[in-house]
Amino acid sequence: MDVPVDPVMAYKYKAELLVKDYLLADSYVPYAAVLVGILMCKLAYDFTRFISSFHYKGYASLTKMQKVEWNNRGMSTIHAIFITVMSVYLVFVSGLFSDNLDGPVTSRSSSISSFTLGVSIGYFITDIAMIYWFYPSLGGMEYVIHHILSLMSTVYAMLSGEAHVYIYMGLITETTTPGINLRWFLDAAGMKNSKAYLVNGAAMVVTWLVARIILFMYLFYHMFVHYDQIKQMDTFGYFLVLIAPSIIFVMNLIWFSKILRGLKKTMAKRH
Repeated sequence: MDVPVDPVMAYKYKAELLVKDYLLADSYVPYAAVLVGILMCKLAYDFTRFISSFHYKGYASLTKMQKVEWNNRGMSTIHAIFITVMSVYLVFVSGLFSDNLDGPVTSRSSSISSFTLGVSIGYFITDIAMIYWFYPSLGGMEYVIHHILSLMSTVYAMLSGEAHVYIYMGLITETTTPGINLRWFLDAAGMKNSKAYLVNGAAMVVTWLVARIILFMYLFYHMFVHYDQIKQMDTFGYFLVLIAPSIIFVMNLIWFSKILRGLKKTMAKRH
């Protein structure tokens, strides 16, 4: 007698096989992940446009370029949430980069960590393409430099399997992106003088200080402690690990000073 098969369980089983045998198979990871990242960006962009057009009356009154940036920021917010959660998990929870394990921390990776990097590569490719196409409306040269450095580092890490720990420490800084985008949304919605705008500015200062200044100091400390392992990396990777975070850290300091000046201006106008 045949036992009836639950269609939901059957679908779940097939989906798990697809992920295990194809998406997470080592030879498919670089290609599948990047495509997933690009597809995720397309879906996030369209989802932002769909939701905004139905649930925010002011969306229709935005200019064509403002709508493009609005949707782009929705896309970057979704990526930021995804990569922040995955980065925190892989660096601090998973144990993948624990000092208690054997072997250099700089050479540790997994199918999950490689796949996640691929998704971010898909995002960086999409965002760089949009910045180039609409230049300079979506960001100036500092955004181009930041994205190219991030893309180069992430591509190298995914293909070589090296420096995943430092790439993910750097990607945790994406935790500041939703706040930055919210500030732009509030400005575009005409809420620049609202209490929400002021609170957002204060929250940005705190998150930026923690995620882009203090965390980078910890990254540099980690690099100092494990420098003997960094020296064992490929020559290109060695210089990339030393140079890219340093440049991005300087950019973070410059942006942080601008955020502080902006918050002081906002507070001065309210008094």
